[in-house]
Amino acid sequence: MEYYVAKNGSDQNKGTRQHPFLTINKAASVAVAGDTVTVREGVYREWVKPKYKGLSNKRRITYQAAEGEKVIIKGSERVQDWQPVEGNVWKAVRPNSFFADYNPYALKIFGDWLVTVEETKHRGDVYLNGMSFYEVSSYEELISPVIKTEVMDHWTKKIVPVNNQEQTKYVWFPQVDAENTTIYANFQGADPNEELVEINVRRSCFYPDETGIDYITVRGFEMAHAATPWAPPTADQPGLLGANWSKGWIIENNIIHDSKCSAISIGKEATTGNNYRSIRRDKPGYQYQLESVFSARRNGWSREKIGSHIIRYNTIYDCGQNGIVGHLGCIFSEVHNNHIYNIAIKREFYGHEIAGIKFHAAIDTHIHHNRIHDCSLGIWSDWQTQGTRISKNLFYNNNRDLFVEVSHGPYIVDNNIMTSDYSLDNISQGGAYVNNLICGKMNHEKVLNRSTQYHLPHSTEVAGFSLIYGGDDRFFNNIFIGRAGVEKVGTAHFNNYTTSLEEYIERVNEENGDLPRFLLVEQPVYISSNAYFNGAEPFERENEKLVDKSFDPALKIIEDGENVYLSCELPESFDSILGQVHSTATLPRVRIVDAEFENPDGSCVILDSDLLDEQRADKSPLGPITGLKRGKNYIKVW
Repeated sequence: MEYYVAKNGSDQNKGTRQHPFLTINKAASVAVAGDTVTVREGVYREWVKPKYKGLSNKRRITYQAAEGEKVIIKGSERVQDWQPVEGNVWKAVRPNSFFADYNPYALKIFGDWLVTVEETKHRGDVYLNGMSFYEVSSYEELISPVIKTEVMDHWTKKIVPVNNQEQTKYVWFPQVDAENTTIYANFQGADPNEELVEINVRRSCFYPDETGIDYITVRGFEMAHAATPWAPPTADQPGLLGANWSKGWIIENNIIHDSKCSAISIGKEATTGNNYRSIRRDKPGYQYQLESVFSARRNGWSREKIGSHIIRYNTIYDCGQNGIVGHLGCIFSEVHNNHIYNIAIKREFYGHEIAGIKFHAAIDTHIHHNRIHDCSLGIWSDWQTQGTRISKNLFYNNNRDLFVEVSHGPYIVDNNIMTSDYSLDNISQGGAYVNNLICGKMNHEKVLNRSTQYHLPHSTEVAGFSLIYGGDDRFFNNIFIGRAGVEKVGTAHFNNYTTSLEEYIERVNEENGDLPRFLLVEQPVYISSNAYFNGAEPFERENEKLVDKSFDPALKIIEDGENVYLSCELPESFDSILGQVHSTATLPRVRIVDAEFENPDGSCVILDSDLLDEQRADKSPLGPITGLKRGKNYIKVW
C-alpha cells in the first residue's frame, strides 16, 4: 500500500494519490510493514512518530519525499506577531499551553558530562531567515550584544575564531512564568513580522515514541529546528531524527540541520539510565556507564534486536552537539558517504560528548567515505570500539579529526585523510592504522584508572574488562607530514615499546608478582613501511621507513564548489618504498581481547582498495591513494 501526503490534503481523506492526507503523522498512524508513505512538496511543521514497525529488510515501512520535490519537516513554528520593545529588540508572547508538555524555553541543556562554560542555555532557539541566534543570560545583554571574534576550544586549549562573527550580534533571551513564555530577540534592524522568523517548539522532527519500531526507511527529506536535549551515553539520546532503540533503519539522502544538540540518533534509551550522575550525584558517570551496558544486556541488547542501521548520503550541519550520535544502539551499523560540517562550533555550551560522529560501543560498525570538516571534533569512537572500521574518510579544518578512547580493539583505521592541526587522540589499544595520511598532532595516552569492557568477537556478550596500557597498535603504510607549530606528528611516542608479543612476554616474565609486572613493560607495537616528512618523527625501532624531515609537501585541501581536491608535492624518494596489502593474515591479533582483525561476519578482512576505491597492487604507494606519486599531485578526493 502507498499512502500520499500533501499540503492540499485532509486527514479525513483515504491517503490516496488523488485524496492525500494533510499530515505525515496521519500516514504514520496507519502505515504497516510493506507500506510506503510518499510526501509531496511543502513545509510540514510536525513531529512524525511512526506507530508500526517493519518486519524485515523486505517488509520495511518507507517514508520518502516525492521524487524531485522539496519536502521540509520542521520542529519550529513561524511567529508573525512580534511587538517592538526598544531599539532593535522585539518580543513575542505565547501561552505555555502552546508548547504542550515540552517547552524548550523552560527546559535547559542538562546532563552527564556537560561542562557549563557560561550560564546553562535552553533547548529553544530563534531563527531569522534560517539563521540561528545566540542566547544571552539577561535582558540587558540584548540591547548591546557583544560581537565575538574568537573563543576557547576547551579540548585543544587553543583560541579559535568564531565561525560567523556577524551572527553573534543576533541574540535572544527567554522569560517563562506560570502562564506565558516571552521571547525577546534583537533583530538588528530587521522587521521580524516581515521576515521569516521561527522558534523551536518540538523536541524532534522524526522519532518514534516507542522503542522497537524496526525496519524504517527515511529518505529525501530536509529536516530542521529541533529542540533536542543533551545526549550523553548515560542518558536517553533522542535526536532530531532517530530510531529510538530499534533495528534496521535506513536513513538516506536527507538534509538535516539546526538541531540544538544531535541530528541523527541511533543510541541509547532512558530505561538503562538517564543522567543519573547529574541527578543523583552519588557515583561517577563512568560507573553509571558501566552499569548501562549490563542493563542493556538484560534488556535484550544484541545483534538480533538492536542496531544494524544504515546512514548514508546525508548532509548534516549546524548542530550544537553531534551530527550522528549513538551509545549501544549503533552496533553492527554502516555510516557512509555523509557530508558533516559545522558541528559544535557555535559553542553556546560545551561538554565531553561532542563530535561530528560520536559513538560508544560501535561493535562491528563500519564508518567510511564520509566528508567531515569544520567540526569541534570529527569522529569520536568511545568505549568498546571493537570490530569497528573507520575507513576512507576525509577530515579537514576540524579542531580534532579522530579520537579513539578507552577501547581494546581490534579496530581498523585505514585509508583516511586527516589534515587538521590535531589529527589523532589515541587513548586506546589494539588498533591498526593502515594507509592513512596524517598531518597533525598525534596524542597517545594510557588510562590506568578506568577499566572498560571488551566483548566476545562479533557479539555484545561481555568477555572481560581491562585498563588501557598503551600500545598494542599497528602502523603500516602511512604518510606523516609535520608542520610548523604542530607537535607529536609521527610514531616516536612509541619509543621504548616492545616490538613483538614474544619480546613482551619475555620481559613481563622477568619481573616479579602478577598484576604489577604488566604495568612495568610496554605492550608491543608493530610499525613498518611509513613515510615521515617535514619534521614528522619515526618510531626508533622501525626498520623499513622513509624519512625526509626537511621536505615540505605543502599539502592543501582545496574546496571547489561541491568538489574537494588534495594538493601536495612528494619527494623523488617517495617511490623508493612501497607497502604491502594488509589483511587478517598480516595484522597481529590484539593481546587483551585475544581476537583477530576480521569482517563482521568473521571472514578475512583485506585492505586492498584505497580511499577512491581503486584496487591496490600487492605492492603499492604509501598513503590512502594509490595514485600518489613523486612530484606534484592534484587529486579529487570528494
